[in-house]
Amino acid sequence: MSSIKNRETAPEGERRIEWVSRHMPVLNKMIEIHRQEKPFRNIKMAICIHLEAKSAYMAKSFRECGAEVVITGSNPLSTQDAIAAALVEDGIEVHGWHGATTEEYNSHIRSTIDSGPNLIIDDGGDLITMLHRDRPDLIDQVIGGAEETTTGLIRLRAMAAEGKLTFPVIAVNDSMCKYLFDNRYGTGQSVWDGIMRTTNLLISGKNVVISGFGWCGRGVAMRAAGLGANVIITEVDPVHALEAAVEGFRVMPMLEAAKIGDIFVTTTGCRGIIAAEHVELLKDGAILSNAGHFDVEIDKNALATLGKNMGQPRQNIDEYKLNNGRRVYLLGEGRLVNLAAGDGHPAEIMDLSFALQFEAMLYLLREGKNLPKSVIKLPEQFDQNIAAIKLEAMGITIDKLTCAQEEYLKAWQ
Repeated sequence: MSSIKNRETAPEGERRIEWVSRHMPVLNKMIEIHRQEKPFRNIKMAICIHLEAKSAYMAKSFRECGAEVVITGSNPLSTQDAIAAALVEDGIEVHGWHGATTEEYNSHIRSTIDSGPNLIIDDGGDLITMLHRDRPDLIDQVIGGAEETTTGLIRLRAMAAEGKLTFPVIAVNDSMCKYLFDNRYGTGQSVWDGIMRTTNLLISGKNVVISGFGWCGRGVAMRAAGLGANVIITEVDPVHALEAAVEGFRVMPMLEAAKIGDIFVTTTGCRGIIAAEHVELLKDGAILSNAGHFDVEIDKNALATLGKNMGQPRQNIDEYKLNNGRRVYLLGEGRLVNLAAGDGHPAEIMDLSFALQFEAMLYLLREGKNLPKSVIKLPEQFDQNIAAIKLEAMGITIDKLTCAQEEYLKAWQ
């Protein structure tokens, strides 16, 4: 039994799902290949992910190939009610609605777990960790899972290090077609889409402070520079900091950046990146946003302690008047700005990521019993196959090694 709101919006959701389906050729190829054999027949699949049009189409692709799918949102502000309603109308069990409280959000994940899944797709690790904590009686029937994002992998690797992870989890986020495209180009575009549509302000000429220069931070910085911003990077990793400097960006500690930044974007997956000591230094009018999975990178308690929430001057913007008289603005409640205040990554990008999820589920079906109870990478051949399908869909051909070249590359003399 689904638990959603606004069922009457299903037609709108159906139109949006249909739109993205036309721009996801790799996932469409997966459906075409496997629709007849239905490899997921008799398989219960639990999905905890940002519940919007692209992920909905992924859920439908698994159902098309035989799976019994139950899906919930991995973030209360990224769940789109029209999409949830459309999936329910299409016969898929859904738990979640936009703006759910923490209690409601946990209840939705719990209901998804109660379906008794054999395969799991998680985004942030909430479903897998709750399964281990609250429903260990269901673990024996789980073949394995896959994790979509960096933050989730941090949690799951911690579980594995303590010997607490009881089934294999594929690190989809570590596949090349995920981090090279989704994390870099997807995050880079969708973060600025969310910020610009929310604020309706100019980016060019502003000091943009980006915390973290991993693949997501690289993408956000690249697009900020393209929009004419003065890009500043804060980092804790010397190699990443050096790379940012060589790319031509200014690199400094947050205590320095806080004084001069106009727009802040956190992309670290860690907590307390913009803390009380930084809030006190912010310029009047500074805009704070987060692109990490959880709303812990910007210290919202510090904002409330050091100032007063003055309400929303625009949708998805909370204005805080600090005790020093300055005003600062928090976007999307400090949750992922690209989804809390936008539509997330482009369909063409998520096509690659969700095709990897599809391959990960097939891999678990075939090899799950032989895999270690740990976090593992998907074999690189899957990246090659997915990239080849994408190139074909784009009308691009590439060279192939000749037999002589292959022999040369194998030789050691």
